[in-house]
Amino acid sequence: MSLVTLKYEMMKSMRDGYAVGAFNFFGLENLQGIILGAANKKSPVIAMASTGALTHMGEKAVVGMARGLSEDYGTPVVLHLDHATDYEMICRCIDNGFTSVMIDASSKPFEENIALTRRVVEYAAITGCSVEAELGHVGGQEDGISVDEHTALFTRPEDVVEFVEATGIDALAIAVGTVHGFYKSEPKLDFDRIAAIRSACDIPLVLHGGTGVPVPDFKKAIELGMNKINVGTELKVHGFLDVMKRGCEEAKSDDPRKVTALIRKACTEIVEAMIEVFGSAGKAT
Repeated sequence: MSLVTLKYEMMKSMRDGYAVGAFNFFGLENLQGIILGAANKKSPVIAMASTGALTHMGEKAVVGMARGLSEDYGTPVVLHLDHATDYEMICRCIDNGFTSVMIDASSKPFEENIALTRRVVEYAAITGCSVEAELGHVGGQEDGISVDEHTALFTRPEDVVEFVEATGIDALAIAVGTVHGFYKSEPKLDFDRIAAIRSACDIPLVLHGGTGVPVPDFKKAIELGMNKINVGTELKVHGFLDVMKRGCEEAKSDDPRKVTALIRKACTEIVEAMIEVFGSAGKAT
C-alpha cells in the first residue's frame, strides 16, 4: 500500500456514507500513531501537514515518512497539505509527491478566491494531486467576534455552485459553526446549512475544527453529507504535548525512544476512537 489521492478516498466515502478522518501530524512519532491507528482499524486515513509543521520537518522528508509508513503498515494514506496560502509552497508539495493540497484563499474576495484556487487546480492536474479549497471562513476560538459575526462568515449555499464549477476542485471545506482549537462552549453546527450545501453540489464536503465536536453532531453531519473531518488540536495537545510533559516520569526511563513510544500510543488511541465515530473502520482497500 502507498499514498493515494484525496479524491479516490472521498468518492468511496460519498458512495458508502462515511467520513474519513484527517489528522495533523508534527513529527515521526505522531505520524506513526495516526497511520498505525488507521491500520489497526483497517481504515483509510488522511495525514495532514500544516505549513508550519512542513517548514519544521521538510517537504521531501514528510513525503518519505508518509509513503514509507503507508507501506510498512499496509494502509491507504492521503498525504495532505493543510491550509496553505503560498502558491509556490503548494507547487513544491505537489512536485514532491503530496497527493492532496488545500489552497486556503477564504479570506480573499469571492472572485479572487476563485482565481487563486483555479490556478492551483490547474497545476495539480499535472500529477493528479487532489485539491481542497475553502468557501466561507472557519475561524479560531479566539477570534473575538460575536455569534452573529461568525454566522456572517458561514458558507452561503448560493455561492457554492458557482465556486465549484469555476474552480474544478475535488473537495470543499465549508464554514457551518466549527472553529479551530478547543471550544469554550459546545459548538453549534448549522445542520440546515450543511444539508442545503450538499443539495447544491455533488463534490466531497470537509468539516474543519473537529476537536471537541460532540459525537452525535459528528454523526448527524456525516449523515447530511460530510466526507472529510479534520482533527488537529486533539492530536497536538492530548496526543503530543501532554504526553511529552509527563513522558519521562511515566516511562520511568531516560531513553527517548520510550518517551516517544508513549506519543505514538496516545495518537494511535485517539485516531482509533475517531475512526469508529466517523464510520470508516473496515473501509481500507
